Amino acid sequence: MNRENIEKIAHNPEDKLLLAKLWDKINHGILRNIPAHTGFLSPRELDMARYLFGSEPGLYAFGGYPDAERRMLCYLPEYLEESSLMDEDSPVVCLRATFYEGDTPTHRDFLGALMGCGIARETVGDICVGAGQCDFFVTEEIAPYLLQNFTGAGRTKLSLSVISLADAKIPEPETKVIKDTLASLRLDGVVSSGFRISRGLASQAICAGKVAIDGLPCEKPDKQVIEGAKISLRGSGKIKLEKVNGQTKKGRISVEIHRYV
Repeated sequence: MNRENIEKIAHNPEDKLLLAKLWDKINHGILRNIPAHTGFLSPRELDMARYLFGSEPGLYAFGGYPDAERRMLCYLPEYLEESSLMDEDSPVVCLRATFYEGDTPTHRDFLGALMGCGIARETVGDICVGAGQCDFFVTEEIAPYLLQNFTGAGRTKLSLSVISLADAKIPEPETKVIKDTLASLRLDGVVSSGFRISRGLASQAICAGKVAIDGLPCEKPDKQVIEGAKISLRGSGKIKLEKVNGQTKKGRISVEIHRYV
């Protein structure tokens, strides 16, 4: 664990500023042996933070539920178990917004309305929109402000309440199943199959920095993709290499890809 690694990890001034901020928050907790946490981080930001702190014990990524995309980096002293992150004094609060079921506000509507309240993006985690309600995760510091000031998303009026993290309802994402055979598990081949574009276009998109694996940008078309990896293509959505089923009689690799719709 070395603060000087910030220079090696950061790709731009914004990364450097973020990592310095994360270092100050987490290192403060480590030195005083008290709980500490960052704001919500994107998968890429979280991976940079993990690299910065290395194998430091007591560090956990937590977003309010197991498969959260946006998560905090939390430090817990030895006297606290990871399960304490789900307790009432968790740094993450789940707010439930209920609304008329005839309205259909989207994730974008909620995020735009939250940002319109003047709060920072790092204070908001995942936003899970369902029928007639939306459960979303925020930092404990910002929750009281939102309970008083977050009253609508788009044209939809909202009624807010705090619920326990265990009661949060996370809707299953809708996916389209794609079954295919590939010559290899190269990134360009998986992108081509999952997004139904040519191998050449897939390679161009990767080299242009438009593709990320599990939140981390990858500009190498020959990067090998492992089972379970989530791949995003800017402007086209996200896919997951759900299953690698082995070789066919012709020596190709049978795969199942889920495309989020």
